[in-house]
Amino acid sequence: MIALFHSDHRSHPPHPPGTQKTALSVNVNKVALLRNTRHLDIPSVLRAAELCLQAGAQGITVHPRPDERHIRSDDVYEIAALMKDWPHCEFNIEGNPLQNLMHFVRDLSARGLPLHQCTFVPDSEGQFTSDHGWSFPQDAERLKPHIEYAHARGVRVSLFMDPLPEAMAAAKAVGADRVELYTESYAQAWSGPEKNKVLSQFAQTARAAAAINLGVNAGHDLNRDNLSEFLRAVPGVLEVSIGHALIADALELGYDATVKDYLRCINEAFAPAATA
Repeated sequence: MIALFHSDHRSHPPHPPGTQKTALSVNVNKVALLRNTRHLDIPSVLRAAELCLQAGAQGITVHPRPDERHIRSDDVYEIAALMKDWPHCEFNIEGNPLQNLMHFVRDLSARGLPLHQCTFVPDSEGQFTSDHGWSFPQDAERLKPHIEYAHARGVRVSLFMDPLPEAMAAAKAVGADRVELYTESYAQAWSGPEKNKVLSQFAQTARAAAAINLGVNAGHDLNRDNLSEFLRAVPGVLEVSIGHALIADALELGYDATVKDYLRCINEAFAPAATA
């Protein structure tokens, strides 16, 4: 088991490259999406989360949207209750703080249920999937009070951001503890000639964040093919949140084998380079 999370889950700084492995947080939204196509409550979102934790995942992520087209409110509270049995793992809720996210922060805190991290994402209500990060200085004033609200309840805040080194100082200034780098551009470039250029942009952004003690997460379209290379190139990534590809793999391999294979990808990224 990769030990990453501490009791003070907001304060620990980004780890120096090579000293600590990246944590895997499994996003179970697509399990909920499949369940919602019928009225049978299968597959079970709660059971999926439990099986992923049993297989070694260090966290569970959900992204409830206002229309509840996948994760529902009840899922959030049930998974939070499950996480009480996994004190060394983390619960991360993604969403837009200007929509439905902050009432989960309020309610989980009031119920004494765990919530370790909120990832603020600038989605519109009907948006198909996350496709861009926050912009500064435009978004600073509306984000700041929500960050302070989460902090007052002991919740770490990560901002979903494009890989722009110059934006890291603004994210830090508004009060973010981490950023989640939006990795779709890397996934799209992975098999093409622009891959190294795109990876360099992510690496520069991660270094800019580390220089000001801003933690770095990453997510969106990471998979078993491209994950190891990303983590080798981008220093200090504390957590990857993976949903679509992981759940798709689990349809063929099962949760246990799939989570273990993603952990293998992470381990390979941190393995010493082979010598001739």
